[in-house]
Amino acid sequence: MKLISISKQGRNALGVVTENGVIDVELALEAEASRAAAEVPSNVMAVIEGGEQALDALRGFIASLPTGNAAYVRSEDEIEWGPCVTAPNKIICVGLNYRKHAEETNAPIPKYPILFNKFNNTLTGHLKDIAVPKVTEKLDYEAELVIVIGKNAKYVSREDALSHVFGYCAVNDLSARDLQLRTQQWLLGKTCDDFSPLGPYLVTADEVGNPNDLSIKAVVNGEVRQNSNTSDMIFQCDEIVSYISQHMTLVPGDIILTGTPEGVVLGLPEAQQVYLKPGDEVTIEIEKLGKLTNRFTADQA
Repeated sequence: MKLISISKQGRNALGVVTENGVIDVELALEAEASRAAAEVPSNVMAVIEGGEQALDALRGFIASLPTGNAAYVRSEDEIEWGPCVTAPNKIICVGLNYRKHAEETNAPIPKYPILFNKFNNTLTGHLKDIAVPKVTEKLDYEAELVIVIGKNAKYVSREDALSHVFGYCAVNDLSARDLQLRTQQWLLGKTCDDFSPLGPYLVTADEVGNPNDLSIKAVVNGEVRQNSNTSDMIFQCDEIVSYISQHMTLVPGDIILTGTPEGVVLGLPEAQQVYLKPGDEVTIEIEKLGKLTNRFTADQA
């Protein structure tokens, strides 16, 4: 399934993408409550946390709905998008996880996954404007695949790791390079407001298949800047989930940003580095996961 978050006056409701359009589940439940044979989740976190039972209830309800132009069927063009995972307990990031990206930044190939974190203040959605913070002059884009955890994971083996994954989505792991490299800790440059636009879709693992063989791109103002494949990851998705689970318990809704491929501004010779500025538009495109687009504006705060 392809799930989305529909922003409604400060809260997020669940949408399901179908061939006929987006089903606004909240509106559909109001109109067709008699068709819901089991408790049907109406927000994305309830789907993730409810596991197979919640997914089955949602699938059954969507399949039962009459086809046609019902009031709860909406076009993607009219939706205000929220982040496709709205309230993760943890946002864990893997740094320098693409071989060619490590090479372009003259960094050694890591022996273990390099982990850091972000916070929920960084979450925003598809087509939302993002203000360039006043405190940076070096805002960079990073196309990344996101793993969304669906089951508690502690000390899981690599062989069993992907069975704990709910699904996948795209993110732009925005990075203020001047802040990131100010100290040895990267956190400051990664955690400004809206630095993790997430979406547009959360796609369940069964529809994605092998996450280690997906094309991944970043397009800036129509120009392809990153063009790679998740097969270039140094630590693949199953290894990442297993590794993190040895050190902390992963819970449903946790998200893991798996690193970015080559082609970021930081990887260019200094004379060629042109960082993001107000008016720029960035699209992150990952095979099977859709296109995530955001426009950058001046910070008016």
